[in-house]
Amino acid sequence: MARYTGPRCRLSRREGVNLGLKKRWSLDKRETIPGQHGTRRSKLSNYGLQLREKQKAKRIYGILEKQFRNYYLKASAAKGVTGTVLLQTLECRLDNVIYRMGFAITRAQGRQIANHGLARVNGRKVDVPSFHVKAGDVITFNDKESVRKYVLKNIEMNEGWSVPSWLQADNTKLEGKVVRIPAREEIVVPVNEQLIIELYSK
Repeated sequence: MARYTGPRCRLSRREGVNLGLKKRWSLDKRETIPGQHGTRRSKLSNYGLQLREKQKAKRIYGILEKQFRNYYLKASAAKGVTGTVLLQTLECRLDNVIYRMGFAITRAQGRQIANHGLARVNGRKVDVPSFHVKAGDVITFNDKESVRKYVLKNIEMNEGWSVPSWLQADNTKLEGKVVRIPAREEIVVPVNEQLIIELYSK
């Protein structure tokens, strides 16, 4: 599947907010957006605000337009508040859960761990980063010593990491559990999902 491979700091600078795409990085203070001529930020129209929120969400979770739109369509057909269901679906991706548990430094690394087949869900190998985890699922890793050292190094670099209350993580056993599907207030991302819904509802 296609994915963005360019400079990640550029994405955060474009949105004017730290998207959490790199472990160590402070937000660029320049008032211009990326581009050859360094265009200054201007006041956005309603459509512009909606578009920027959608772009932020896509970039935070590392997915492209087609897949993101499919998530929206599924969320709009599901019971509950569409925006909340959309964010819950994104949060329950395997790559994001690995990141939230502190076993990866970034979501991109969580995606790599899943892609390489290093993760196990309920004892079964899963190599699809977009795999949707459910309440009660247990996340473990390949038994190889090299994999264990790799994950332990990530945990060490994530010193002080706070695991969300909807997840549990055991850094000694390298094991995590999905306690429940997160409530909206437990999903800490700089995104106004209502603007995304308004954009797609046009």
